[in-house]
Amino acid sequence: MRRIVIVGGGIAGLTVAERLGASAGDGVRVELFESDERLGGKLITTPFAGRAGVDEGADAFLARVPAGVGLARRVGLGDSLTSPTAAHASVWHDGLHRIPDGLMLGVPGGFAGLAASRLLSVGGKVRAAIEPLLPRTADTHDSIGELVRARFGDEVHERLVDSLVGSIYATDTDRFSLAMVPQLAELANGSRSLLLAARAMRRRRPPTSDPIFYAPCAGMQSLADATRATAEACGVVFRTGSAVTAVERDGARWRVDDEPADAVVLATPAAVTAPLVAATAPDLADRLSAMEHAGVVIVTLAVPDWPGRLRGQSGYLVPKPVQRLVTAASFGSQKWAHWRGDGEVLRVSLGRDGLDVLHRSDDELVDAAVSEVGRHVGVDLQPAATRVSRWPAAFPQYRPGHRGWLDAVAAATPTGLFLTGASYRGIGVPACIADAEAVAADVRAVLVTRGASA
Repeated sequence: MRRIVIVGGGIAGLTVAERLGASAGDGVRVELFESDERLGGKLITTPFAGRAGVDEGADAFLARVPAGVGLARRVGLGDSLTSPTAAHASVWHDGLHRIPDGLMLGVPGGFAGLAASRLLSVGGKVRAAIEPLLPRTADTHDSIGELVRARFGDEVHERLVDSLVGSIYATDTDRFSLAMVPQLAELANGSRSLLLAARAMRRRRPPTSDPIFYAPCAGMQSLADATRATAEACGVVFRTGSAVTAVERDGARWRVDDEPADAVVLATPAAVTAPLVAATAPDLADRLSAMEHAGVVIVTLAVPDWPGRLRGQSGYLVPKPVQRLVTAASFGSQKWAHWRGDGEVLRVSLGRDGLDVLHRSDDELVDAAVSEVGRHVGVDLQPAATRVSRWPAAFPQYRPGHRGWLDAVAAATPTGLFLTGASYRGIGVPACIADAEAVAADVRAVLVTRGASA
């Protein structure tokens, strides 16, 4: 009996378990260890303000990355997927400004939308308008901010690109790897002008009625729960409340807390993984320890009285130069039809890389969310219910040169040990699923090779 051990029960570890359970065959035992009492990691959905389930972490996944939809369909959730309403998003900068049309992650694919928007100053618009005339900018620093500022100026970067990308990754895009954001990297590797490259890409991929995001109607935790159930039906054993403390070599095999294993998949954050492998792979541990992370807090508010003038809006982003603690706010009942009920449900994001908020008390965080959002939207918020969800070290920070770090990590990883999760090749839910599927295939290949040699 060959044994595969998976450490970490987030969506990456669950996907590895589901894939290996479906294909490992007789003679292979797959076990997953999770230190928490629950599985799902950052996918958690709980009742709130009369709603059966409101997500505390991620509330959707990208539809254009097929791995997320593929997993949902494999585990029986294909028919329960829903998508956001047609409500539009805004940026707050001395008022709410609808995000201009024609953007690709904040990069303009034309000038008409920018010209009509009051989000940019006249000077900012003029600076952005000359971008197609500039010579090619060499990508020597692998920094999103470095490139976008050089092409479009500070306002486009701070009020559009950094607002969008920085919100997605809880990061400062001046210190985030361009190569690790595929859409932006593709633009940068295209024509001399980012604007012309974005315009050409939009023409090659004309707008469709297909959703941009999906989510299970029961919430994102249902994706984790269904993945576990599917894996269990294939014989995978789950051990919750079981923290792993050491992963060590044992000849050609491995030992996980002194129990033998033929292959080990570590689906834990880099900072958690590093001490597990320190004794057997010190170089790998050193490199993993260098990974930086950012923590965030999501404050959920139930607001009974919501003004009609804000109907049809899904939320807004706050650019860094005008941020206090709040970085974004989502109007959940406007965004998701199945969340609708009495009043409005707001999900307010606080904190990011460089803006730590986790040391603050729950009362301080709720007060900041209520006062800042109230000021932004011009409403005296009187929440009937509140909830504080803390996510320490939830967002790995892909610093410039991250691909080189990945190469060094791969070179330092011994045979039979596999790493997956958000710390490595993608932070979003579909990216983690896709990486986990690839890792599961690598595990199978190693087992087949060892079986043939035996």
